[in-house]
Amino acid sequence: MTNINVVLDHYLWKKKISSPNRYIKKKINKLNKINFFKKKSKNYTIFLTSSKKMKELNKKFRNKNKSTDVLSFPFNNKISNNKNIYLGDIAISYEIINLRSKKSNFFLEFDKMWIHGYLHLLGYNHKRKKDFIKMWKLENLILKYFYKKKKKN
Repeated sequence: MTNINVVLDHYLWKKKISSPNRYIKKKINKLNKINFFKKKSKNYTIFLTSSKKMKELNKKFRNKNKSTDVLSFPFNNKISNNKNIYLGDIAISYEIINLRSKKSNFFLEFDKMWIHGYLHLLGYNHKRKKDFIKMWKLENLILKYFYKKKKKN
């Protein structure tokens, strides 16, 4: 069983997603049906915040004085009993997701970001082109699974 703790740090998130915790849990339940994600219980936190806070986090942890869409903070000292693993934290900027959603859909853009962050917590990166392609394919596979159309009988 995967447990996600959603921390709401910016009031505007509630205007788009009335219950972020419930929303994420529904997505995780769906994700847990994919064999690849069933293996072990994973726990992590999603921090829903503002661009201002993202800029502060980016400066403090990456020495980049600008806001960004998503940051992942893997918990490297994994203390586990082989059943539950705390993966780390994901921070997501409301303003950037909202801006991107003008050309797309808020929920799709949000899902892209937390999935991207989640894959980073699982150890994926995009430093090399082949790693980027591998991560991008997995992100798209998950998004297709989330948004596949149900066939009408």
